[in-house]
Amino acid sequence: MATTEQPPSTNRLRAWMLEGLSDMGKAGGHTGPHAEPEPAHKGQRWYRVMCLTGVDYFSTLGYQPGIAALAAGLLSPIATIVLVIVTLAGALPVYRRVAEESPRGEGSIAMLERLLSFWQGKLFVLTLLGFAATDFLITITLSAADASTHLVENPHLTSSLHGHQMVITLFLVALLGAVFLKGFLEAIGVAVALVGIYLALNLVVVIVGLWHVITAGHVVTDWSTALTAQHGNIFVMVGVALVVFPKLALGLSGFETGVAVMPHVQGDPDDTEDAPRGRIRDTKKLLTTAAVIMSGFLIATSFITTLLIPENEFKTGGQANGRALAYLAHQYLGGAFGTVYDVSTIAILWFAGASAMAGLLNLMPRYLPRYGMAPHWARAVRPMVIVFTLIAFLVTWIFDANVDAQGGAYATGVLVLISSAAIAVTIAARKAGQRKWTIGFAVISAVFLYTTVVNVIERPDGVKIGACFIVGIILVSLLSRLARAFELRVTHMTLDPMAERFIRDMASRKIRFIANEPGHRDKAEYRDKVEQIRADNDMPEQEDFVFVEVTVTDPSEFEAGLTVRGEVLHDRYRVLTLESSSIPNALAALLLHVRDTTGCTPHIYFEWTEGNPFANFLRFFLFGQGEVAPVTREVLREAEPDRERRPRVHTG
Repeated sequence: MATTEQPPSTNRLRAWMLEGLSDMGKAGGHTGPHAEPEPAHKGQRWYRVMCLTGVDYFSTLGYQPGIAALAAGLLSPIATIVLVIVTLAGALPVYRRVAEESPRGEGSIAMLERLLSFWQGKLFVLTLLGFAATDFLITITLSAADASTHLVENPHLTSSLHGHQMVITLFLVALLGAVFLKGFLEAIGVAVALVGIYLALNLVVVIVGLWHVITAGHVVTDWSTALTAQHGNIFVMVGVALVVFPKLALGLSGFETGVAVMPHVQGDPDDTEDAPRGRIRDTKKLLTTAAVIMSGFLIATSFITTLLIPENEFKTGGQANGRALAYLAHQYLGGAFGTVYDVSTIAILWFAGASAMAGLLNLMPRYLPRYGMAPHWARAVRPMVIVFTLIAFLVTWIFDANVDAQGGAYATGVLVLISSAAIAVTIAARKAGQRKWTIGFAVISAVFLYTTVVNVIERPDGVKIGACFIVGIILVSLLSRLARAFELRVTHMTLDPMAERFIRDMASRKIRFIANEPGHRDKAEYRDKVEQIRADNDMPEQEDFVFVEVTVTDPSEFEAGLTVRGEVLHDRYRVLTLESSSIPNALAALLLHVRDTTGCTPHIYFEWTEGNPFANFLRFFLFGQGEVAPVTREVLREAEPDRERRPRVHTG
């Protein structure tokens, strides 16, 4: 006899893929890449969590000096000083404020989401998610590509690995995906080891490089002479450094990740989710310490690489292209140390992709399923890991695993997120009545917006890639919402005492509701409605009804709880009032709740909606109303397959 049951192996695979899905779907459920978070007073010390975000932030040392040299040439140290000033005086204060305003790791996107409602808010958030996806996905692919560059260009391996950079990069991306499929529960210990070793090795390279610069005095003289001949005076140099600054924007990456890991910061024993003061304080320490350490390394490394590495070696095909510090490590400390440095750089660059993947898994499931703009399985980690890994494969193939080619897209994603954060904290400061902070953050916002615009003009490929992600997210989101339009999307239901009394009273006889679009709510409106329903359905006068009225709030919301209130109007008519984003879904949820609590099958009566059916469906899809009767019936049909148990829908 044939059976439709799935084999046990298929069931086990499905359960493994969707593990944790039920918890993620609940209110307050954790939707990030880790297990359910511990209470607010648990977690890790801030300096250990700093290493988790540091695998993204500090790893940019692997390629930032080379990018600065290509962008600014001899001006690289001065341009890097401008970058450090913007970091410490701009990005750092902005994200310290973001940590105050968004202590659960939602970041600036959540701050801006609270300022906008309706569809414009959803589309704005989806646009920012597109740029966030650009930032994080390019972090994965660019870091893997740079890691493979360090591997291929190693003097001991270049003969055997040359020409295989694409394959190596794809392997590293696949390996990253495999880590998350196995279960990325706690990476802080690994991150501490990687960051500690990597920074120590970089410190050795910097000290040795500075020693060679000091002992070979002509190096500084030659550099300053060439710089003066090329640019004239210090004011011209600063001006040119400001112009090329947008090309160095990769050195600002890591701040968004720093806020995303906030839930892992230990904080104080008396912290609560509503007031995690210790967590906020220690996250500020995390952000400040990381920014200061990185700023010191950026200035020092740009100085020694510019003075000690020939200009041609930075270009495509040169030995320092994408690996300037590794070049110095091999040149001045020997092949053994250089190989150790390469291994450390490869490891941290690869793990920087892990930090970015964690950011993706924290952001996307937090928003898209809640908006109804992703399949239900998008709340689970493993299916999303597969999706992101496949997209990373595609991006790697499109860019041919080239670090320089991905720099524009990466910088665009980073700058858009930082600009949105600056705007968000400016608005927050203005709402709090903090005039000085408002002015300061407004100036910072202007700087980042200018930098973003210049970067987009000079490297339009970045915004093109970002636009592809945005269009893809919006298109897939809208199609998903269309496919899920008839889902029962009420997460929970609460009835006030009067509403419960109405339902208990009706349970002793046949339960009949009348769906009414509230107008003046006078006695004539309810009297005429009852007479119309009785005439349309040929019902006797002794039949009793309870009116149900739904007020649409924000139709762009997909799922939410439902509160039902009961009232008696004109000393005669019993009315249940509801507020929801969708009239049909609210009515269907109420009917199923009444059926489950009373054991009786409720009936609901409608009048047909006038107008074109297609136009009415669009009204339902966009505004939560329209062809109410058939859509309510369809929602009930999907929610309750058993026709005998399904609440009855009557239309006259």
